[in-house]
Amino acid sequence: MASTYVNNLRLEEIGSGEQSGSWGDTTNTNLEIIGQVTAWGTRAIADASTDNITIADGALDADRCLGLKLTGGGQACTVTLLPNTSSKTWFMYNATSYTLTFTCGSGANVAILAGETKVIATDGLGSGGVVHDLLTGVNLAGTTKVDDLVVGDDATVTDDLTVGGIVSLADGTAGAPSLTNTGDVNAGLFFSAADTLAFSAGGTAQFTMADGVVAPVTDSDVDLGTSSLYFKNAYIDTVTTTGVITAASLDISGNIDVDGTSNLDAVDIDGAVQIDATFTSGVNGQGYDTKFFGDTASAYMLWDTSADDLILGGAAGLIVPEGQITIGSTAVTSSAADLNQLDGEVAKTAGKESIWIPAAAMYPSTTNPCSDLTQVETTALRPDLKVLDFAAAADDFAQFSVAFPKSWNLGTITYQPFWTVTGTNTGTMVWQLGGVAITNDESINTAFGTLVATTALAHSGTSNDLMVSAESGAVTIAGSPADNDQCFFQINNDASASGQTGAARLLGIKLFFTTDAANDG
Repeated sequence: MASTYVNNLRLEEIGSGEQSGSWGDTTNTNLEIIGQVTAWGTRAIADASTDNITIADGALDADRCLGLKLTGGGQACTVTLLPNTSSKTWFMYNATSYTLTFTCGSGANVAILAGETKVIATDGLGSGGVVHDLLTGVNLAGTTKVDDLVVGDDATVTDDLTVGGIVSLADGTAGAPSLTNTGDVNAGLFFSAADTLAFSAGGTAQFTMADGVVAPVTDSDVDLGTSSLYFKNAYIDTVTTTGVITAASLDISGNIDVDGTSNLDAVDIDGAVQIDATFTSGVNGQGYDTKFFGDTASAYMLWDTSADDLILGGAAGLIVPEGQITIGSTAVTSSAADLNQLDGEVAKTAGKESIWIPAAAMYPSTTNPCSDLTQVETTALRPDLKVLDFAAAADDFAQFSVAFPKSWNLGTITYQPFWTVTGTNTGTMVWQLGGVAITNDESINTAFGTLVATTALAHSGTSNDLMVSAESGAVTIAGSPADNDQCFFQINNDASASGQTGAARLLGIKLFFTTDAANDG
């Protein structure tokens, strides 16, 4: 019978009558192999995605060592332990820079991260055999001293834990804190950022602690105490609050010195108030209603910020001593003439104004003109129309000019076309307008500014219905407008954006502009 290598250590079992004169050499080799099993060995892993650790039959082999240091490599590698019929234990030290995964074939594997050591064992069940992590679920009785302990997963302590050095935990998350309780795993402490410790409850981060700061994670989300559980004393250098301070009573034995702005949502003062400096309500661009009540019911004086008006309500009236009214730089007496109330006249104020430009004041452009001005009768002894017809299939143009009042602020304008259609088509109309301002002794041969279109408006479908398009967006007049300029305009139908099948009849347009003076003086 020949020698066989069937045991887990791959020792050579000498067959009956075999190895005459060599039996002692084989036995000595077997004894050395047994000694090697308890030894420390080194093995280089190939720079490949797979490699094999194979225990040699009947020969010394570092792969057989109980303690095996794995070096080399160059990438993550799956290492197959062979033969997969051998049952064996290793203290496997991964000295490579990559994760090594140990397998017998299709059974469960064990991965060892770079720089880590695990005790693994094979069960010898062939390609379906399992590689076991022998230190999983280890129960250590008595006292265990560890100089440096790194826990790569959850750690559960059911008895006292004494640590003489630093306990370092993974960062964790709000839903899985680093330090928690086995019965409530989504509440505890975790590290939310550098030098920052956070507290989580119910899987949600509540507040953080950093250098010199204890702050809630979400604004206005954490209460300090409850409605029934109060803190006894608080010693705080400075209090800054963006909300309401609610107290059963507030007893201040000394003075209140407020160097900055006091922002109070509501103030109820029952005694006298003396203000020795300027009283300001609101800020520039954001005011607040200010109301003063009189002794008579419903009598008040109100500064209404929604209208920017001073309102006297109920029995409240305004009494001004003679000669104490000044409008602008003009002193006003109580005479009707001085108050600008002669015959009910009211002084004009600056603001938005309009000019009506009828179609009769326009003329077809030389290039791509609209039709000539036409007078159209609707029905006898009913309104006749002066119209300019704009074809449906192409962009037609008309022109006009305006010398704006001197009170114009020289800014942008808007416009609003008035038009009709003789047919019943319900298609839309889009108009465009551009302008240019020409100053004295300046060439009129200057390009118009950018055309600005109106919003498309669908015709009613009834012949000769008046259609009024919505006011356009801002039209910038080219040529840097100045006082006493003549402003030339061109208007056209945008055929590509319109849906009319017949000609649209322009009746005129309303020009809107803004003044910055009450008159042209």
